[in-house]
Amino acid sequence: MPWPRSLAGQMALLVALALFMAQAVNLALLLRERGAVRMAQITRPAAFRIADALDQEAAGRPVVADRGRVRLVPGNPVTPAMKPQAAVARELSSQLSDMGVRVAAIDVAIAAPRQYRVPLSRFERRMAARGDRPDRPRETIVIAIKRIDGRWMALAGGLPHDDLRLFWRLLAQTLILYGVVLLPVLWVARRISRPLRALAAAARGYSPAVPPVPLVESGPPDVRAVTTAFNALRLRVTAMLDEKDRMLGAIGHDLRTPLAALRVRIESVEDEQDRARMADTIAEMNRTLDDILSLARLGRPSEPETEVDLAALVDAVVEDFRDLGEAVTFEEPERLRMRLRPSLIRRAVRNLIENAVKYAGEAEVTLASDARVAAIAVADRGPGIPSDRLDQVFDPFFRLESSRNRHTGGIGLGLALARAIVEEAGGAIVLAPREGGGLLATITLPRM
Repeated sequence: MPWPRSLAGQMALLVALALFMAQAVNLALLLRERGAVRMAQITRPAAFRIADALDQEAAGRPVVADRGRVRLVPGNPVTPAMKPQAAVARELSSQLSDMGVRVAAIDVAIAAPRQYRVPLSRFERRMAARGDRPDRPRETIVIAIKRIDGRWMALAGGLPHDDLRLFWRLLAQTLILYGVVLLPVLWVARRISRPLRALAAAARGYSPAVPPVPLVESGPPDVRAVTTAFNALRLRVTAMLDEKDRMLGAIGHDLRTPLAALRVRIESVEDEQDRARMADTIAEMNRTLDDILSLARLGRPSEPETEVDLAALVDAVVEDFRDLGEAVTFEEPERLRMRLRPSLIRRAVRNLIENAVKYAGEAEVTLASDARVAAIAVADRGPGIPSDRLDQVFDPFFRLESSRNRHTGGIGLGLALARAIVEEAGGAIVLAPREGGGLLATITLPRM
């Protein structure tokens, strides 16, 4: 049986199992009591009749042969074909002993219908005389008593019917209990789980870019306390992120100021090569600072989502590289309108093309789409990346020293920043070996 995943389902199942176990114990006790009553219905009348027959015989009155009466028989009427009932024999012997009646042996068995002939009672004889059929044939219990003098006495009668009403009564009771208990339990469980589901949805949908809206506190006191704690936690997290953004802004300003001063001072350097190397170093430091600040601020972008033409956006990035003399190809497809943050997506595409140009000298860019997603692919014929490192290269500051060293520039933030931008937009970025050599980087963005 599958285990329910919801809180209401689990509580209802546990209560249902508890009720079932309680009713099973109740049924076992009732069956035990019913068995004791059935045993008494068989043995007590038989014990009284046997004792009465012996008393009558002692008083000089003979034993009569009638249904439900004790009669003398020439031998033990119990045959091997009958089902022995040792428990009934022991109970009957105990009752006779309590009455002071001594017998040599007691043998009890159940005979199949019509296997043992029992004389009809007066009522059944009157029914047969009128043409009515007596009660339907049923099993007969045969009690054989061996007296002290060696003679046998027999007593036979129909077995008490099994009362099926007990089962149906218990079933009805169980269904009523299920209705009376389970319905309130389901109501309470849903009352508890509804605010918990709302809390889980608010936690999953939390975004630092969206101002927090307090979650409505509802449900039992314990659940309301959890909601209150979540609202307070979300406010604290948002305040910490605001403080982080202010700190990053101050750090960026404090670092760019001396870099700008250095950029002015290198103009006084007479050696042109030294001056160019210094300018490149300062530019690289500025790019590194921009990458670090962008990666740290991602998740709380200041740029809003706008509807742009993705094909034109990718084409503009490719044209920037062509203006620098880089071998980047792109066949612009039809217009593709999408809602996204254009500056961030442009930066992610630029990082992929920049990597391809640095390590392969060229890049092939394509754009394809269907009803659900748009895919931007950047392919190159460079050294590629080992298959076991395809996920690791997305880690910040990770570099493959064997094939991509510091002479190529960068500190290992390009791919990490690209993946963070794409995932923040709800997409994914995948690296895969290209057939024939090289690397294929694919950005997949949802269209809805």
